[in-house]
Amino acid sequence: MNIFQHLPPRLLTRRQMLHQMGTGLGMLGLAGLLREAGILNASAESVPLNPLAPKPPQFAARAKRVIHIYLNGGPSHVDTFDPKPALGQWAGKTIPSGNLTTERPTGTALPSPFRFRPYGKSGIEVSEIFSKTAEHVDDISFIRSMQANTPNHEQSMRLMNCGDERLSRPSYGAWITYGLGTINENLPGFIAMCPGLPVADVSNWRAAFLPGIYQGTHINTKKTKPEELIENITNQRISRTAQRRQLDLLGELNAEHERARGDDPQLEARIQSFELAYRMQLEATDAFDVEKEPPQIREMYGNTLQARQLLIARRLIERGVRVVQCYHGDVQPWDSHELIEDNHRRLAGEIDQGIAALLTDLKQRGLLQDTLVLCGGEFGRTPAVEIPAPGTPGKGKGRDHNHYGFTVWLAGGGVKGGHVYGATDEFGFRAVENPVHVHDLHATMLHLLGFDHEKLTYRYAGRDFRLTDVSGEVVTDILA
Repeated sequence: MNIFQHLPPRLLTRRQMLHQMGTGLGMLGLAGLLREAGILNASAESVPLNPLAPKPPQFAARAKRVIHIYLNGGPSHVDTFDPKPALGQWAGKTIPSGNLTTERPTGTALPSPFRFRPYGKSGIEVSEIFSKTAEHVDDISFIRSMQANTPNHEQSMRLMNCGDERLSRPSYGAWITYGLGTINENLPGFIAMCPGLPVADVSNWRAAFLPGIYQGTHINTKKTKPEELIENITNQRISRTAQRRQLDLLGELNAEHERARGDDPQLEARIQSFELAYRMQLEATDAFDVEKEPPQIREMYGNTLQARQLLIARRLIERGVRVVQCYHGDVQPWDSHELIEDNHRRLAGEIDQGIAALLTDLKQRGLLQDTLVLCGGEFGRTPAVEIPAPGTPGKGKGRDHNHYGFTVWLAGGGVKGGHVYGATDEFGFRAVENPVHVHDLHATMLHLLGFDHEKLTYRYAGRDFRLTDVSGEVVTDILA
C-alpha cells in the first residue's frame, strides 16, 4: 500500500523548486533552458531600476550632502560652545531659578573648569578644549537654544536621528537618500561610521517603512584596513564576470517571482543590496583607504580614530555619498556623569584637530559651500552638579543629562557663518530665546537640501508620514 496516496499533492513555487534543485554556478547553465522555455524574461525590463539613482530636489538646494559629527552621549554645552560666567559667581550655591528635573538629582552650580575666549572676526566665545575648531567660527552657525523631549539617551538619540523617540521611524539619512538618491551608484547613499555601536544601535540609521535600500550602512571603524571595514566586500573564489552572470540570473528569477506575487519590499531591498554589494567591490575599498591621501593631509587630520573617520567622511562625500555620520565612539562616550574636566578634555582632544582639518579640507576643495556639516549630541548637560546616588562609587564633579537647552552647530551648505542663534538662561539650564526643537533642526536641514519638510512624505499604513511628524519650522535666521 502506498502510504502517500491519500496525502494532498504539495505545490512548489518555482523559487522553491529551484532551491531544491541546487544553487550556485550550476544555475548559470539552467538560465538558458529557462529562457528558451519562456519561463524567464530575457529583456532588460526584468532588471529593476536602481532606487538610488540621483533625483532632483523639490526646489533649488544650497546643500548636496551632509556630514554629521555625532558627539554621542551628550556633550556639555556650558563646557564647549555656550559660556556661562554666572556659574562662577554662584559656584557651590543653589541656582536661584532652581534646578529642573532631569534623569538624576542635581545640586549646586558647577562652574566650567575650561576657559572661554572669543575667536574670529565674529568674536564668538568657544571653550579652550575646542580651540582648533574655534578657528573656524566665522564659517559656523551655533544654535544655543536646542531642545529635545526627554533626558534619556535611547529616546533622544532616536529623536535626533529619526524624528521620533519611541516608535520605529525612518532615519533622516534614509529620508534624504529617499528624496535625492545618491550621486555615486557604486556606493551606499547613507553611511554611519562608529567604532562599535551607539546607544539604540541600528535604530539610529534605520529605514523603517521606507524601502530597505535607503537604510544606512554601518561601518565599524575599530577596524583600520579597508578590506576589514566592509566584511566580505571582495569574493576571493569567483571572478567578477561570473558574479555578474549569477546576479543577472538571480535578478531575473526574483523579478519573475515578483510578477507572480505582487510587490514585495523586502525582496526588492534584497535584490538591490546584492547589486550594490557587487558594484561596491572596487570603489568602496578605495574610498576607505586613507593611506592614499598625501602625508600632509593625514598629518593635518591627526592620527586618532575620530580623525580617521572624518578623513574617510570627506573621501566618501567627495565620491558622491549623500549622508555620512561619524559617531565619536562606542555606546555614549560623552556621557560625563563625573569628572567632567577629565572626560571632556580627553574627548575633545580626540576630535578637535580632526574637525578643524575637515572644515579646512572641505573649504580648500570647494566642497564646504554645498556640504552641510552638523556637530552635536542628542542633548546637553546640567549646569548644576550631579549628586551621586547613596552607596555608589561616583567621583563627583559631573553633570546630568539636560534636554531643556543645549547647543549644536552647523557649517557650510547655505548656513550663515559667524552667527549665534538662540540662547539658554544665564546658567545654561533652559532655552529661553528662540527655542529650536529637533523637528525644527530637521526641517532646516531638509530645506537646505531643497525639500519642503511637509511635502517630503511616504504613504504607509494609510497615512502620509514625514521626518518632522506634524511639526517643525525652518530656522530661517541661520540661512545665508
